[in-house]
Amino acid sequence: MFILSFRQRDELAALAGGAGWQVVAARRAAGLERRFLASGSAVVVLDARGALDEGLASARTLGGTIEANGGAMLALVSRGDHEALGALYEAGATHFLSSPFGETEFIQALRYAARHAERMAGEWRTTGVAEPLGWRFDLATRTMLMTPAFARLLGTDEQPGRAALLRRIDPTERRAALAALRRLSQARPTTAFAHDVPGIGRVVQHLHFDGTTRRIDTIVEVLGSAPEPTAELREALAGARDAGSARRWISRRLREEDAEPLHAMLVALNRFDMVNTAYGRSAGDTLLRGALKRIEDAVRDVLGRGALVSRLSGSSFLVAARAPRARIKLAAERIAGEMARPFVAGDAIAVLGCRIGVAQGESDDDAAALLRRASEALADARESDSATLRVAEARGDEAPIDSLAVALHHAIERGEIDILFQPQVSVSSGAIVGVEALARWEHAMLGTIGAETLFAAAARADLEIALSDHIQRITLERAAAWPAALRGLRLSLNLTAADIARPGFTDLFLDRVDSSGFARTRLTLEITENGLIEDLGVAAALLSALRTAGCRIAIDDFGTGYSSLAYLKALPLDYLKIDKKLAQDITGTPRDRVVVRGVIDMARSLGLTVIAEGVETNEQLELLAKEGCQLYQGFLCSEAVTSGALVGLVA
Repeated sequence: MFILSFRQRDELAALAGGAGWQVVAARRAAGLERRFLASGSAVVVLDARGALDEGLASARTLGGTIEANGGAMLALVSRGDHEALGALYEAGATHFLSSPFGETEFIQALRYAARHAERMAGEWRTTGVAEPLGWRFDLATRTMLMTPAFARLLGTDEQPGRAALLRRIDPTERRAALAALRRLSQARPTTAFAHDVPGIGRVVQHLHFDGTTRRIDTIVEVLGSAPEPTAELREALAGARDAGSARRWISRRLREEDAEPLHAMLVALNRFDMVNTAYGRSAGDTLLRGALKRIEDAVRDVLGRGALVSRLSGSSFLVAARAPRARIKLAAERIAGEMARPFVAGDAIAVLGCRIGVAQGESDDDAAALLRRASEALADARESDSATLRVAEARGDEAPIDSLAVALHHAIERGEIDILFQPQVSVSSGAIVGVEALARWEHAMLGTIGAETLFAAAARADLEIALSDHIQRITLERAAAWPAALRGLRLSLNLTAADIARPGFTDLFLDRVDSSGFARTRLTLEITENGLIEDLGVAAALLSALRTAGCRIAIDDFGTGYSSLAYLKALPLDYLKIDKKLAQDITGTPRDRVVVRGVIDMARSLGLTVIAEGVETNEQLELLAKEGCQLYQGFLCSEAVTSGALVGLVA
């Protein structure tokens, strides 16, 4: 069972765990779709009590995925929020429970939701992973048993000594692990703690205590990646105008012999919720009917009448067809083009766009497995900065990111990771006043690989910290050796969430800066708003120490995630960098410009210097200047360049 509760995660997890469910619980919505898919859960408990807006947004995020995979969503609401039940139902909730409620009512509601999921999915069985990550500890015999995959990752036996796991947890995080173990009891059978594990990265250990058997069973959930599920999954979703008949259609086609492979495509509209809120439900319904008609027309033109098109809950659609991969991609591109064309919503024009995930059926697939891979591909597309389409890799095939992860360690050793500098320009004077350091990997086969893919490969290889250290070291060395013409420039250097979570990082980093000879006072440290910062209090203390030491702090990619305002309130900031998509929207509709103006006004009211990223045209720059933006970077001035080319630009 997957639980998302913004305020009472532990209490709900304890109630569900006490009733026998294995629980994966979350308090934040960051990475929600991926975490739900990774949990393998059939039932989601979405606690919207006291957090209705966050609850609605989360329901919309998960609604299509839950319906595609045949699950259930139990929404918990405050008694005063009954008017939101319709919106939650439209978003994908299948069951509701209103507070105040007791333990008995909650457990009964869980059983109803599980029964619904069972009816939707058929009989459950384990699919996906043969080797989950986890362990069991028997309190009676004082023995531990690890799953083979977890034992291999830790480099230990499957039956290690009882302290084997604790020894592999950093001493600064061991206290949290011990505290979690002490919390387990008959009254509180479920809890969790997060930490780093060598060979895996950042994980959450979800502990469940069985008072009858006196055993602790634990699922290890890997954060920031897409691990396979460790709980039981549905065996069969049963294809085509609604989700249930769509799944049955897919199940039948998978059993048929055919020369062409079956593909499933999930299409999710962008920005639909904003249109629905701005223009009302009637306009939103009209827009969805228009989107379905465009998808049907595109599919019929490219794939013929044998393809299936179905609307799922919310603003998600399913397309399934037997066709070659190239033809499926052509259909996806056609759909993306149709969704990019403006829609009429009431008296206004709405521009939406979409993200698409595609998966190909395999010989041993059922509908659940195929739709799950399509959901994971869609989640990848949604998390991407620019990709509209993602195609899931076939099982057993090494994904490109995996092959990069294997080669990354050697790339660091061989010095293939290089640094370029993108100028930051004063809007008022046109002078280059600073640069942002950007990592590039010159791959022998794939050419230049940018920072996003580079750090994704590092996360997969558990080399995030090693890569970050390498980039910081060579960047500071390069900047310290700049000629006199560049010695007035500020240097912006990115810190990762893993850096911020490292014990003793402040002293380590400042020693690195001082050893390089680069002045602390010319250094700006950027944290990305997309990066998951586990503890804002810890992050604020670390960044305050770095700021006191002379560095300046910037929040990067502002406007792309859900934590913007929390970061602004909690962290000691000097600069706010507007994400390139938001900055480029200033030449869009009047509403777009109002949003950008609001961000700039808010930042300046807080005393922050505003930097716009991704500026490519004079029109964008002129409008940003009128709204009060002080600095910009982007192709209008220059792409990222070497130190030598930077000298020429400054001159």
